[in-house]
Formats: sequence, C-alpha cells, structure tokens
Amino acid sequence: MQKDPHISIGVVAKRTGVAVSAIRFYESIGLLPAIRGPGGRRLFARSVIRRVSFILISQQMGYTLEEIATLLDGLPQQRTPNKADWQKLSREFSADIDQRIAQLTRMKESLSSCIGCGCLSLKTCKLYNPGDNAAQQGAGPRYLLGGSPEVKQ
Repeated sequence: MQKDPHISIGVVAKRTGVAVSAIRFYESIGLLPAIRGPGGRRLFARSVIRRVSFILISQQMGYTLEEIATLLDGLPQQRTPNKADWQKLSREFSADIDQRIAQLTRMKESLSSCIGCGCLSLKTCKLYNPGDNAAQQGAGPRYLLGGSPEVKQ
C-alpha cells in the first residue's frame, strides 16, 4: 500500500513541533507550497517537513524570513528536493556562515582594543582613532566591520 503523497497541516505541525498558525503563515508568505484538498483543506507534500526544519534552523541562526525565502527559492516547489538541490542550498548557506564566522572572529580579536566607533571617550582612542579617523571609513564600528586602524606611535 502506497502512502498518500500529501499530508495535512496537523500532521506537519505534529512532525515539526510548529504551531498550525505558523505553518499557515509560512504558506501565506510563500515559504511552504500547499494545495487545497476536498473542502478547502490545506495539504502539503511530505517534503514540507524538511522545509519547516530548515526554516526553524535558519531562524535560530538569525536569518529573517525574507532571507530564508531567498535561500529556499532555489528548491523545487512541486517535487521533493533531491541531494543536488540541498547541496546547492548548503553551499549558499555555508558561504554566509563563513562570512559571519569571519566577522565574529574580527569582533572577538578587537574586543580589548578600539572598535573604531568614533566615540573618542577612551584613552586608547587617541592611539587607535586619533581625530576620529575611523569616521572616514563610514558609520558604525568600522574596525569590526573590516576596516583597520592606522596606529600612530
């Protein structure tokens, strides 16, 4: 006996631990494809369970729903994603994670020195950011965002 290729919203909720209302919302913004069954019931391909899991993981990592939608756009909506589909998505996801790791590493290494915010409130600002030179690189914590101080001695 072959399993039904579609599952109800309740089954998706039970399998993923996500509220039915959240699944409806994900569908309404295009993250989850659904079809309408008899009586207008939402039915989902079983592969939606993987999509929901990916959404949850991505959200825990700080991705917005818009960013998640962009990542998922490369996956097929009408068939179960295959290994090649997931590998392509994984490469995109990995590149972004590598960029975040590099930014966090720079932040960690700079915590004990000036971050180039232009505050000029610490003694070391005279060393790392004389005359607020960091402002020429743009707004915000320039040295944590990839800029580098020109240390005057």
